[in-house]
Amino acid sequence: MSAHHGFGAHTDPSFKSQPRSTSEVVRRVGVYLLPYKLMALGTVSFALLSLAAAFTYPKLTQHVIDEVITKKNAESLAPVMGLLIGAFFLRELFTGIRIRLNNELEQKVILDIRRDVYARLQRLPVGWFDQRASGDLMTRVIEDVNSMERLLIDGTEQGTVAVLSIVGVLTILFCTNPLLAGVALLPLPILIGGALWYTLTAHKRYRVQRQAASAMNALLMDNLQGIRQIKSFGRERHEDARFGARAEDLRQGTLTVMRAWSIYSPAMAFASSLGIGLVLWFGGTQVLAGKMTVGELVQFLLYLGLFYEPIGRLHGLNQMLQSARAASERVFDIMDATEENHRVGDDVRSLNSNAEAGMRSAESSPRLVTSSPTVGTRGEVRYENVGFQYSPDRVVLKAISLHARPGQMTALVGPTGAGKSTLVNLLPAFYQATSGRVFIDGEDTRELPLETLREQISVVAQEPFLFNGTIRENILYGRLDASDADLHAAAKAANCHDFITRLSDGYDARVGERGVKLSVGEKQRVSIARALLKNAPILVLDEATASVDTQTEKLIQEALERLMAGRTSFVIAHRLSTIRNADQILVLRHGEIVERGTHEELLATDGLYAKLARIQNTTFIEESFEKLAAN
Repeated sequence: MSAHHGFGAHTDPSFKSQPRSTSEVVRRVGVYLLPYKLMALGTVSFALLSLAAAFTYPKLTQHVIDEVITKKNAESLAPVMGLLIGAFFLRELFTGIRIRLNNELEQKVILDIRRDVYARLQRLPVGWFDQRASGDLMTRVIEDVNSMERLLIDGTEQGTVAVLSIVGVLTILFCTNPLLAGVALLPLPILIGGALWYTLTAHKRYRVQRQAASAMNALLMDNLQGIRQIKSFGRERHEDARFGARAEDLRQGTLTVMRAWSIYSPAMAFASSLGIGLVLWFGGTQVLAGKMTVGELVQFLLYLGLFYEPIGRLHGLNQMLQSARAASERVFDIMDATEENHRVGDDVRSLNSNAEAGMRSAESSPRLVTSSPTVGTRGEVRYENVGFQYSPDRVVLKAISLHARPGQMTALVGPTGAGKSTLVNLLPAFYQATSGRVFIDGEDTRELPLETLREQISVVAQEPFLFNGTIRENILYGRLDASDADLHAAAKAANCHDFITRLSDGYDARVGERGVKLSVGEKQRVSIARALLKNAPILVLDEATASVDTQTEKLIQEALERLMAGRTSFVIAHRLSTIRNADQILVLRHGEIVERGTHEELLATDGLYAKLARIQNTTFIEESFEKLAAN
């Protein structure tokens, strides 16, 4: 198979599933049955009742052959057949109840597992997602959770019933005819050897299959989100080839699993049939010798069928177990990932204790500030010798110190890669400083609950993200309990009320995936309205007026000025015109602040910023810095 190169060709190799033992998988998955012990017990109980009803069939058949047909006892036929039909009815009745309980239990457990996985994803740090493909994560939350649940529900119920059925039937067989029972067990070494071979070799095959499915889903999601770019560059055939390669990997992985099963399953079925054949051979000789009746032989064969049927079911469960084990490993990779600490400086805690502590602290801790920002009383920010590095060989920030007084605007300028975005991402603790401290209103952010910290900060990104819902839902995301009056006030302040009311559905108009139905300027104003509604005292703004027309830029700029009023603002600047009135301008280069001051003060120093100002009449700041660096 030829290699196909491109974005997202493979999932991140750092996110490979860690091998786990079968016992660990079963133990951890089994925890999800504890809240539903009675329902699980009911499922197994009705399965056993159905099995008990089935056990009457061979005995009644033997009675019909030996006592009714052979002795021509016609008057006994109707009562015996009534009992037989009644046994069949009870078997199917109990089976129906079992299926109903099993389905209810299955969906409850799936819901619990899926919610736990999603809750864990919500508590993982932003940096964790930077290394993972969204499609791969979706595969784990949806498909792998389903496979994991099958081990828990079907494995528990069918496994328990199969084992009890085998023990029960063996007991009956040995009580009925010990010699024939011994003959029936002759193929048992073949069955055990086959099961061991499949168990010891299947896990790797299933793991490769699950990884191939994730790689294909990751590429699919990436391409669906980038469909406009694919079409604009005319890369449909290229993407067809890439998707075909991922689909081929999945096909090959699935075929590898199926080939092994195509050998294993028929071989086990043959071993079972061999046992039946041997019993029929030796049993036939006993009938011919007058040592047992035809009815007794038929009864023994029917019971033998009830013996080999659960053995075949156990082989199927073995296949399910290997698939579920591979899927469970991928789910546990998420569950075991180090979650975002409840407080920025906390040691890592376990999932349950951390979640419970987080809820208690969030409820009991006072808000850092009130919801109405007022200049000079809240929103003071200080960085003291802050450093950050992704790895020892990738240092992004070095000894950053700054002081932003309440209500001040701080502009960050510098070339691409200078550390501007990283610096502001430390404020809401999207990343944690590797050295130094960050203070808000004199409190070390490491000592603040994350929920409390982030309530005080609004972020307006350069590329606004809108959820696939209505405009109303997207604005209300800033404050879910806001009234219509507050909603409309925020929209008017963000200069988006007019265009919203012109839409046929108004505030209930759907924006499409990532807001695709709105223009860039409209999306930006909706995101500003969302930030206004949140009404946090600190604002992080990655200015987004570079890719819009002059009229839209004016509307956005007016909205931004209203948003920044009375708030401590950090602005990553792309246009010089937007930062002339900043209270302080920080010039970053190679992760360090090389200049700071107001616009006039920096011009007077005739440094890097001054040179930038002289050449940046029509270009963006970052482009100007690149030109300076090139010169």
